[in-house]
Amino acid sequence: MMFPEQPIPDHVPPELVSRDFPFIFGMTTTEDPFDDLAMQVHEGPDIIYAAHAYPGGTPAWVPRRMAHLREIYLDTDHFSSTDFSPFSKLVGGNWINSPAELDPPAHGPFRQMVNPAFTPKAMAALEDKIRLYAVEYIDAFAPRGQCEFMGDFAFEFPIKVFMELMGLPHDRMSEFMEWEMNLLHNHDLSKIAEATRSVLAYLGGEIEDRRANPRDDLISFGVKGQINGRALTDDELLGFMFNLFIGGLDTVSTNMGLHFRHLGSHPEDQAYLRANPSEISHAIDELMRAYGAVTTFRTCKKETEVAGVRFMPGDKVAMSTTLAGRDPAEFDAPAEVRLDRRPRHVGFGFGIHTCVGMHLARRELRIAMEEFLARIPDFRITPGHQVECHLGMIQPVALPLVWTPAS
Repeated sequence: MMFPEQPIPDHVPPELVSRDFPFIFGMTTTEDPFDDLAMQVHEGPDIIYAAHAYPGGTPAWVPRRMAHLREIYLDTDHFSSTDFSPFSKLVGGNWINSPAELDPPAHGPFRQMVNPAFTPKAMAALEDKIRLYAVEYIDAFAPRGQCEFMGDFAFEFPIKVFMELMGLPHDRMSEFMEWEMNLLHNHDLSKIAEATRSVLAYLGGEIEDRRANPRDDLISFGVKGQINGRALTDDELLGFMFNLFIGGLDTVSTNMGLHFRHLGSHPEDQAYLRANPSEISHAIDELMRAYGAVTTFRTCKKETEVAGVRFMPGDKVAMSTTLAGRDPAEFDAPAEVRLDRRPRHVGFGFGIHTCVGMHLARRELRIAMEEFLARIPDFRITPGHQVECHLGMIQPVALPLVWTPAS
């Protein structure tokens, strides 16, 4: 895909401009996004100005160092989360993804309202149901000796959990997944806008239903929610539900696919976790570091410098967890996956915008790995298959796995 050439602002030094930055939304690759592409970026300047890093093929600054990502995450005076995604703007909306795109002081009270729904205790209460769903899916394909991991499990399992939490019907899962794929893995802004309208129309109907018929689900939780003693406005509620929708339908599936891509090509790590299942939780942290999947964005609010680079108001910044997790200044031998490493990764973000659903995500990732390793014998990626990955939000397009079924 060729994007139109973008004008480079006068304050951007020519030597920092990159026109071949690989992590472009809507693109795919059969190269290794981590061992090949990320490590190539780490051979360059600490911060580059990538001509096509923002969705739609427009420019953004890209810090590759973990320290600089953390600095920008924490600097809410100079860097705003508001409107970091294109969705509302594409359809002429006035809502934003809340609380992900709220800045202080508005962010704190909104996050305080949301947090009780996602505490470790609240997520622990779901353990048995999550495990039941995982077992149902795995047992369905275990006798076949093969599965297409993304379609047969990585999408279906966590999305079923999420849809139950939201109170959404399971029979529309394929439709929701199509919307999600266009929202997060398409470079065509018209397709992104079309999917955004579909999601908004659907969520709007569900919100009205819960106002009339409240249930024990996250949509009803939002309808009943209060910020500083008042109910959420229509735009706040819609933005909150949209934020849950895009977060709940993609990020766990994405990470799960990358983790099993690793296990399917590293039998020694698979054997280690089979022999040491108590290490799975720690291993997931190392896999989150080594295979960071998510890029979010910030917008510069007022002139500042990071690592000697001048940022001006309106500049976009691509916050790549892919690059941060492979930072050689932060991690010894970053290309090596060491399952006994205890890394401080940013796979769930950092600072005030640390992922509100991280306790649910960790539980789903852990249970998926526990049950898959307990029920499926030694597995590998289908011989001869070259894994293709989406870029931007890094995710295997397909992941065919094979094993010898138990007799």
